[in-house]
Amino acid sequence: MPTIYPPVAQAYFTVVAFLTPWSAGTFGLQLAAAALAVGVTALLATELRRRDRDPRWAVLWGWSPMVALEAGSAAHVDVLAAGLIVAALVTAVRRRPVVTGLLLGAAAGVKLLPLLLLPAFTALRRQSLTTPIVAVGAFVASYLPQVLAVGTLVLGFLPGYLGQEGFSDGSSRSAILALVLPPAARQIVTGVLAIALAVLAIRLHGRQPIAVTCCWLYGAALLLTTPTYPWYGLPLIALAVLAGRAEWLAVPVASYLAYASFGHELRQGLLHLTAALIVLTTTHARSMAAAVTSAGEAAPV
Repeated sequence: MPTIYPPVAQAYFTVVAFLTPWSAGTFGLQLAAAALAVGVTALLATELRRRDRDPRWAVLWGWSPMVALEAGSAAHVDVLAAGLIVAALVTAVRRRPVVTGLLLGAAAGVKLLPLLLLPAFTALRRQSLTTPIVAVGAFVASYLPQVLAVGTLVLGFLPGYLGQEGFSDGSSRSAILALVLPPAARQIVTGVLAIALAVLAIRLHGRQPIAVTCCWLYGAALLLTTPTYPWYGLPLIALAVLAGRAEWLAVPVASYLAYASFGHELRQGLLHLTAALIVLTTTHARSMAAAVTSAGEAAPV
């Protein structure tokens, strides 16, 4: 079958294959993914230090067993997407919208999921459409050579993948919603919730750190669709570190446990539901603590 991977991922594979002796087999990809994981660790630590935060937070990524297994061992390309997303957030904070857009578009060219982060970079009341426009433009431009060469084959195995994984009819996805809803209803509810989150992210632009908004968009997408592939969560681990929201690490952990429980739909749903409850409970507790602190500071002496 034609590859499902987008152009930037294919370019990465091509470069690594060119530099890897044939006799080394997959070692080149494993070494490249491991190097990327180390690079992301350094980038996270540097950015945390620049933000006057403890750079040791970066070990939540660098020492994560999931990063070691799914990047360094399994060589999943999601580690490249994670690095590009982190780089995009670094440049966004430094107000470089064009560079941010290019990096975000490149991340989407590795795996399509980073497109879900676009609402976090979009504001309703500001002239901040530069980043999403550049990101979409870069993503589309990366596909043009392939479209000209192979036409509709550019989609590769994507339609087959969506059907095979139950995304097309909702039969084996959305494990949390599957606990209470039939397949057809799951698709509708998932779509409505996804749109609501995107609108909320746009409205919250500038009111909270962009990395926090990205955690909600990326993490909620994984919780709504519940793919049982833990490597999909690699970018979320990096986002959680940058945002200082360790509760989101529960989501890739749930995916890992669900992957080991493949075929047990109820167990998969309960695992992801537990992760969602951890995120919601921790977020509520943090909000309450912040409200108490604000009230104490506002109280007359």
